[in-house]
Amino acid sequence: MVCLTKGASLKAELILVLVTILAAFGWIFSKESLHELPPFFFISTRFILAGFILTLVAPKSVLGMTRIDWKHASFVGGLMGLAMMFWITGLDQIQNIGVGAFISSLGVVFVPLVARLIFKDSSSRSIWFALPIAVIGLGCLSLGSVQSAIGFEFAQLYFLVAACFLALQFTFLSKLTASINSFGLTAVQLMATGVMILVVSLLTEEVPATVSLSTLGWFFSSVFIATTLRFLLQTYAMSLASASHAAIIMNLEPVWTAVFAVFWYSERMTSWQLLGCTFVFIAMLVAKWSAVKSFIRKNERKRFFH
Repeated sequence: MVCLTKGASLKAELILVLVTILAAFGWIFSKESLHELPPFFFISTRFILAGFILTLVAPKSVLGMTRIDWKHASFVGGLMGLAMMFWITGLDQIQNIGVGAFISSLGVVFVPLVARLIFKDSSSRSIWFALPIAVIGLGCLSLGSVQSAIGFEFAQLYFLVAACFLALQFTFLSKLTASINSFGLTAVQLMATGVMILVVSLLTEEVPATVSLSTLGWFFSSVFIATTLRFLLQTYAMSLASASHAAIIMNLEPVWTAVFAVFWYSERMTSWQLLGCTFVFIAMLVAKWSAVKSFIRKNERKRFFH
């Protein structure tokens, strides 16, 4: 076990907070890009370019992978591709991005259940407390949409399906990180995701001949900032941070997304939707209760010794 100094731990936590902010900005960048770009074409080229850039940054991490490693990384990329197709479709149609962010974050809650069903992993009892809380949260979000001026948004179902596929993808990914270089795994996974969705895009979408400079700006912001820089910082921070701290901090993404949506799109949530988001966030913490307890213990030791 690696012993982290106080300075390294704080640095890692601050970087992970920045990662969640960049991920939240990605929702805004993507939504703006979709004004002119077809959904599948946008998300596929975004991931292909990001994976290619990561490969250029550390070519040995990718080229050093075995054929089996490439096969496994591509398989996980395919699962991520399915998740991203539902996610980008939901983002293209939804009116309240903040609500969509909290629904898609339910993948965190579903992971232990998926791991138990597929790999027979023994999930902690906390998951059986987290699931009912998540269901209540979803019910509040749906009820809040019905009572709002927007009405029920079918796009919410796309985010829910995306969350299920993301849980499946993360479950397989966690099994591979122990044997495959994490940087190379990320790069190949992103490229495989992009290639898969690009095939679907070429078969179903019409790519515009021209796009405005503003849309290009949003597109490249999503590639370089929300994807490439995000994963570079995340990979670096994860090498410094404890797993418990990282697990808790990464839950901030939907919170930042909802905040940014309020400022950028003047979004407002009903009382039911706010309650639903609260229940979903609680469910995410309960699902990671072992990490939460570890986080609390470490902070208590810090206060005791200082």
